[in-house]
This record gives sequence, structure tokens and C-alpha cells, in this order.
Amino acid sequence: MAEQLTKLESSVYHYLLDFTAENTYQPSIRDIGKQFKIKSTKTVSDLLQSLAKKGYIERDPARSRGVNLLGFGAALRTQPVPFYGKIHAGEPALLPEHRSGFITIDRRFVPSDEVFFLKVKGDSMVGRCINDGDYV
Repeated sequence: MAEQLTKLESSVYHYLLDFTAENTYQPSIRDIGKQFKIKSTKTVSDLLQSLAKKGYIERDPARSRGVNLLGFGAALRTQPVPFYGKIHAGEPALLPEHRSGFITIDRRFVPSDEVFFLKVKGDSMVGRCINDGDYV
């Protein structure tokens, strides 16, 4: 299973989503620090690096405000939810490199940052109205 976000990481991630949706650009490291009362820009940078390592953002050190929210569609109050097209049976390895993409949905329908979709392949669940190509 993908690494879970800490409470602070989750708060920073949702702040990035909200700020970017409302302003059409990302907050600066100082903006993030101010929002969360973190004085050290290094600490904020480390938080962003952790979000990148866990597959929620990409960082571009060559750009000012160089954060790319993976799967973000810029719609207000939405959240990108990863989907996986092919996984092996048993304990799934939901790693960022196995991700097929994102589906952006209203955040009210996302109970936690651990939510993901799987794309159904085959017709073994057709009796339950789950068809080939559906997302579950």
C-alpha cells in the first residue's frame, strides 16, 4: 500500500489544492510556512519533498513555486484520486509508479487521502452490474 500522509502532510496537501484552485498559481514556500506557522523554509521544503516522494506532487527546483499537483484539474474543491489499471491479486502494491492516472472528483466524496480507484477488466462481476472498464 502507498505510504500514508501524516496529519501535517495532509493539511499542506489540501492547502496546496485550495490555494491553487483559488489563485491559479501555487503558494510560495514562505506562504506555506506562514499558513502553518512554520518559521523554517527548510522544514517546508522537506514537507514538500515528502509529498513528492509519496507521489502527491512533483517538484521542479528550476522554477519559483515549482510544485506540480499530480492530477489536479484546477477545479474548486476537487481532489485528484489515483487509479490503477492493472494490479496483481493478493496484497496490492499501490505505488506511484504503478498508477495509471487520476480521476478528479468533488472532495466531499473523498473520505481520506488513502482512497483510490481500480479499473475493472473482464466480466466476472457483470451479475453485480460491474462491467469491463468500470472504476471501483
